[in-house]
Formats: sequence, C-alpha cells, structure tokens
Amino acid sequence: MTTSVSRVPCTVVTGFLGAGKTTLIRHLLENAGGKRLAIIVNEFGDIGIDGEILKGCGIDTCPEENIVELANGCICCTVADDFVPALDQILSLSPKVDHILIETSGLALPKPLVQAFQWPTVKSRVTVDGVIAVVDGPALAEGRVANDMDALQAQRAQDETLDHDDPVEEVFEDQLACADLIILSKSDLMDAAGSARANAIIGEHAARAVKIVPTSQGKVDPSVLLGLGLAVEDDIENRKTHHDDELDHEHDDFDSFVIDIPSIANPDELALRVATAAEEENVLRVKGFVEVGGKPMRLLLQAVGPRVNHYYDRAWTAEDERRSRLVVIGLKGLNRPAIERILAG
Repeated sequence: MTTSVSRVPCTVVTGFLGAGKTTLIRHLLENAGGKRLAIIVNEFGDIGIDGEILKGCGIDTCPEENIVELANGCICCTVADDFVPALDQILSLSPKVDHILIETSGLALPKPLVQAFQWPTVKSRVTVDGVIAVVDGPALAEGRVANDMDALQAQRAQDETLDHDDPVEEVFEDQLACADLIILSKSDLMDAAGSARANAIIGEHAARAVKIVPTSQGKVDPSVLLGLGLAVEDDIENRKTHHDDELDHEHDDFDSFVIDIPSIANPDELALRVATAAEEENVLRVKGFVEVGGKPMRLLLQAVGPRVNHYYDRAWTAEDERRSRLVVIGLKGLNRPAIERILAG
C-alpha cells in the first residue's frame, strides 16, 4: 500500500540501547538532499544526550525547533500523553516538514506506537512510512543482544516479580517483528565469520523475512530508508509480538540515573574508567558531555558496555551549562555509589 500525498510520512527507528540509532539518524540529516526533516527523540534517562547530538548537526533543513525530545518515559507507554502533543508541535511548523523521524528509546516496543497512527486524529495527518530496527552487530556476533547476558539471567533468577522469562530477548524480538528493514550496525568491527553469526541470529529471531543492511558509522543511503510508502499502521496487527495480549508492560528491570563528575584532564583515562564500570558493575550504556580542562571544545562520550567512544563535538557556548554529566543505564539494582567512585576517579 502507498501513502497518501496529503499525509506526512514518519519513519520509526527502533533498537536496543547503544545499537547506533542516533548515529544513523545523524547521517540521514546530513544527507537528506534538501528534504525538510523533523525528529521526535525518546530518551531513557534524565538529560537529553541524543537530542543534543542531533541538535548539534547545524543542518538548515532540520533546525533545532524541528527536534522534539520526550524524556517523561517510554514512548510506547505514554503515546497519548507525550507522542501526540509532540506530533502536533511538529505538524504546526512553518515551513512544513517533509518527513518525520521517530527515535524510540532502547526499551520501547514499536507496535503500540505504530498502533497510535490508527487513531482518526492521527491517521488523517501522518502515516508510518516504515519501521527500521537497528541491531548491534558485534554484540550479536558474540551471541548477545545486550552487553552482559549472564548478568541479566542472574538478575532474572533473583527477581520473581518480573513478568517475562527474558525481557531483553523479548524486546529484541518484538522490535524485529515490527521491522520493515534491519540495520546491522558497526559492521566494520566484525570479520566475515562474525557477520555471518550476527545475520544467523537475526534470522532465528525475526518472525518474517526482512532485508538486513550492514552499516558502518550509520552510513546508509537515505533512499534506502526513506520513502518506503508502506503505511505500516494498516498492517501492524499482522506483526505478532510477545506483548499482543497485554494491556500494559513494565520496564522495571532497568535503572537509569545521572552522575556529575569533575572536569577531566585526559579523555582516554575517563574512557578506561567507564569501561571498568561497565565490566565491574553491569552497566549497559553510558552517554554524556564532559568538560576537559583547558579545552574550549565539548567532549561527547558514549559507551555500550566496555566499548567506549569519545570525540569533541563542538565548542562550548555562552548558553551552555559547562559541566560534566553522564547518563548511566543498566539492569535493576545498579550500585550507584560504586559507579560514582569509579567514574570520578
């Protein structure tokens, strides 16, 4: 089915924590070919790192007012409260946008979000052009959808209140079940054997045949991702997930908090501390902006488990609150004092 020309197409980008969603979207913004884009970013954490990364692109066709951040909870749980007002805000922009990108949090289920596009007040104005699932290639190559599956299983054994035998696996499978295209990220970090293993795991979990696109640093031709014209909301009931029979679902098996750290002198030493926290304290994801003493540039740090990446993304401005803050995400029961001691050095 094709979309109506009177409705604005929306692409839902889903995927687990640190899979590479923001990197993919940033590349789309930088290569949109004049298409006016808007973005809804659903963070899991108290400060908007992903939104800041995207706002820092400085792209005329996606100015800051076209980027709306939702930090009040998982978008699939707060569709009416958060998503619809954000959509109203974007659709009122002038000049009008050509395409909307929706970056879900790593814990979100795509199906409830897509189902909201069936509501009469929404369906008359927008349509789901396609659902893109981004998966972490190196993690899959090692047989994991999260950084530390052993710790996850141990947590499950200790907590009898969780509803599902393996929540992370189910979230992963539900994201694949709704996908029209799967992005296998960080392909440059895998050899041929690793890539084959990752593809095989996707094939085992995917409920239907979906094209898999390997990528490095989020570089995918926008024509591959945008303009699919699938009107997914009309087909979403045929995409079966683990949560189809549930009225609600919980994300209580994850903790998220913000840590303030002093200004640093050596980014590599901080990266080592972040990797140590990931290995010793079961941290899944760390992201944030850091002040480096004597440097006019802001350091962006992102980590998926012990894999840490950092670079200077832009200069500090007079409007910035010049401080070092890191969002930490992990399984329920994170030892915050221990993590703070490690990160503070």
